[in-house]
Amino acid sequence: MIAIVDYGVGNIANIERALKQVGEAVIVTSDRELLEQAEALVLPGVGAYRPAMARLEETGLVDFLKEQAKKKPFLGICLGMQLLFESSAEDGRTEGLGILPGTVEKLPETVRLPHMGWHKLKQHQEAVYFVHSYGAVCPEEIIVDAVDYGRTVPAIVRKGTVTGMQFHPEKSGEAGLELLREWRANT
Repeated sequence: MIAIVDYGVGNIANIERALKQVGEAVIVTSDRELLEQAEALVLPGVGAYRPAMARLEETGLVDFLKEQAKKKPFLGICLGMQLLFESSAEDGRTEGLGILPGTVEKLPETVRLPHMGWHKLKQHQEAVYFVHSYGAVCPEEIIVDAVDYGRTVPAIVRKGTVTGMQFHPEKSGEAGLELLREWRANT
């Protein structure tokens, strides 16, 4: 069973539906016992970094999620991926979960912001749906796939059991569902 972390920030219903479409049993919860019992965790996120981190801190899940990320497959989606990094420059420097090395920085002013719409991944050669104005700056060895948008923007990152997807697989049609299947197959 996969547990979607419910901390009041995210597109939970669509993520739940997409995971069920790929054959996964899913629960949505903030209950530590249920999160600990799950085979894998998904951290969703929509909105701004600072309020999302504040919500995670309010739930008391920050240290718990850091520990769980060492033990089981853990997927961050969109803002959920960004929260996995050490910090973000959005609205002033804000500390993140620090599960992945790197920071989240504003995309270049030379491109239209937010980066919204369909964009083809370099490695997977599939178009997926993005909505963001900030992107990870991280070591190349954790980047699985990327897009060019004013700079190379990590679209999928992975280190150990932790994976992040900057795009919305739940809004990316069959390509997004296939990437969720791939995540589960690799975990």
